Amino acid sequence: MKKLVLFAFALTLMFSVNAQVETPQPSPFTKIEQKVGLTDVTLEYSRPSAKGRAVFGELVPFGKMWRAGANKNTMITFSDTVIIGDSKVEAGSYAIFITPNKESWDVIFYSDTNNWGTPRNWDDAKVVAKATAKIYEMPMKVETWTIGFDDLTNSSTNLGFIWENTYASITIKVPTDDKVTASIKNTMAGPSADDYYSAAVYNLAEKKDLKQAMKWIDTAVEMTKDQPRFWYLRQQSLIHSANGDKKGAIEAAKKSLAGAKERGNADYIKMNMDSLKEWGAM
Repeated sequence: MKKLVLFAFALTLMFSVNAQVETPQPSPFTKIEQKVGLTDVTLEYSRPSAKGRAVFGELVPFGKMWRAGANKNTMITFSDTVIIGDSKVEAGSYAIFITPNKESWDVIFYSDTNNWGTPRNWDDAKVVAKATAKIYEMPMKVETWTIGFDDLTNSSTNLGFIWENTYASITIKVPTDDKVTASIKNTMAGPSADDYYSAAVYNLAEKKDLKQAMKWIDTAVEMTKDQPRFWYLRQQSLIHSANGDKKGAIEAAKKSLAGAKERGNADYIKMNMDSLKEWGAM
């Protein structure tokens, strides 16, 4: 009995040691990060190899949905809303599934990425986009399943699929023009109220060109006069005080105090009341 227990212990120890051995994965994981125009696109998938097997029509049957890789779902992530086929696809992460056929492939983007292989219970409501990929025969064979970003432009990329002697791709359009146009419009419109506010507060903190700080904070307050911001007015009072304008400081502090009371902000109520007492207004 004692020998049997020792043998079992030795066997357990042997398996524990073996479990620590690291070996290459048969379908290595890869991650690609690509900037398309101004949109960040990330692709994550595992890459099986043919290993002497015929691929499309056999290893990957025609007419049957495939997970576009090995192991966990192949996943693509967009930082902006993009266009795939006729569909708008919101920023986020999606699983990619492919149904290969002899003449073309159906490429499907699915909102549930937490599957190992194809979903056990398919839900059409989770299909966010579907595109048809035309296939091309290549003059050479590629051993390992490959997905990449081809034909990059400022506004689009082709998501290309290669394996064996087959190439297929679909186009993904990104909102570069919309983003650039908005950026130009904002820039040409001049600095925002927040820009003026931040610049003024910085100058006050650094005791740097306080007259310029007063111009900036006054501009910020004027730009937001329809919806006064009590924190803007608080800084306006401090900057006017730093410039020796006690009257302007008191006026701004009273407005800030009223706004803070309306919002129930105890910190700003106390700060404004302390300053008003210091300046002899209470």
